[in-house]
Amino acid sequence: MQYLKIMEAINEQIDAGLLSAGNKLPAERKLAESFNTTRVTLRESLALLEAEGKLYREDRRGWFVSPIPLSYDPTYTTNFPQMAKEQGRLARTELIEAKLMPASRRAASLLKVPPLSEVYRVDRLRFLDERPVVVVTNFILPKYFPDLLEKSFTSSLTTLYREEYGVIYSKTRYRVSTTSLLGDTAQHLRATAGSPAMLVERLNYDQNDNVIDCDLEYWRHDAICIESVAQLSK
Repeated sequence: MQYLKIMEAINEQIDAGLLSAGNKLPAERKLAESFNTTRVTLRESLALLEAEGKLYREDRRGWFVSPIPLSYDPTYTTNFPQMAKEQGRLARTELIEAKLMPASRRAASLLKVPPLSEVYRVDRLRFLDERPVVVVTNFILPKYFPDLLEKSFTSSLTTLYREEYGVIYSKTRYRVSTTSLLGDTAQHLRATAGSPAMLVERLNYDQNDNVIDCDLEYWRHDAICIESVAQLSK
């Protein structure tokens, strides 16, 4: 079928290095003309390549070749900049908003607090090599972090917790699922609504085995590769 031939042709150019990470593909109209096909068939090929993590799309900007994904182990307590640095990548974080508010239903369930309990909500946008790749929302229990909103969020929460409160992440329970990027999340990631995403939910414990916060991470699905090492008992 023609859409499979188009996929194969684009894949070959990526594998041969003719289309390198971050390269922008020609406009859909020009691509359709070069493959002597319709834009409907072309979009089917591009959508499948996006699903495979070979391409990503930016709203109103077009299609791009996906970089090598970040190897991501949700069980590690290493902060995001350190994780990226260890893999030769450049990371930075922008604060979207931080406020005290009633817990969402999902946050209340994860944190095991009554509905409408007040929690800190911290929304951040993270970049990998200057590409926005994940929106992270932390719901934090105020009793462990008084006056948190008066602190600077320029560093990671891991560092802030340790240096300002003497709190250290000791254990994480996580869940990974697939979802779609919608609304403000899609807009922050410069993605078209409905683009595929990975959702990583983490419930974090301190050194005294207290639940202290949870976070919901909405990743562009091509930006990470979930990996973990299991320690087997002897």
